[in-house]
Amino acid sequence: MNFETFSRKAHAAFRKIPDEFREGVDGLTVREEALPHPLFPDIYTLGQCLTEAYPSDWSGPETLRSVVVLYHGSFEALAAQDEGFDWEGELWETLTHELRHHLESLAAEDDLEGVDYAMDEAFHRADGKDFDPFYYQSGLQIAPGLYQVEYDFFLEQHWAQEDFDAAEDIQFGWHGQRWRIPRPEALGDLHYVWVYGVDVGPGTLQLVLLRKRGGRERFKGLKERWEIMLWESEADAEEVPT
Repeated sequence: MNFETFSRKAHAAFRKIPDEFREGVDGLTVREEALPHPLFPDIYTLGQCLTEAYPSDWSGPETLRSVVVLYHGSFEALAAQDEGFDWEGELWETLTHELRHHLESLAAEDDLEGVDYAMDEAFHRADGKDFDPFYYQSGLQIAPGLYQVEYDFFLEQHWAQEDFDAAEDIQFGWHGQRWRIPRPEALGDLHYVWVYGVDVGPGTLQLVLLRKRGGRERFKGLKERWEIMLWESEADAEEVPT
């Protein structure tokens, strides 16, 4: 999709968004260039919400103004990597994502900033770099102990070491069905298990096994940096007969 067509479709989509969701947004800017990630190749920023606050004793649409920016070159770069790239679908998703940034700024919320942080840490992890072991908790919390980072899901379980050692398998619930995987060799402090055989759409499901710490360990962790013993493994899941 060339720049002129993209720009026309972007502004048409922007006008379709109800006024109440565009309150405090001064407009949409479409730029020709790409905005690549500074560290990771083939990762591009599709859009940004540029927000500026004006001095006031309170925050609202009159004092917090934003402009949404889309980068045609970034869309073009991703389309070159994927023959099935959905230009209009990605355009709409990017628009609504950036508008949510603005709305959360009005409400002094930072859910999406947390998601962006989690995505960056996920890239670090995939690239073999140091990463925050608990990065997934900055994603969207779907339910207690269940988090989503883009298309990937993270399901936490807390285990005492002795219970883990005695277990034959690890069971978990997913979409109303019980599943199980073989118990991994080690628990560590935090163990990511990539689970296969469970339908999670285009993403992945990872069980996050967390070792329960005693009171002395928790106190120590408050006073000095806690060194995490981190493990990763893979497992095929099977349904638990009812």
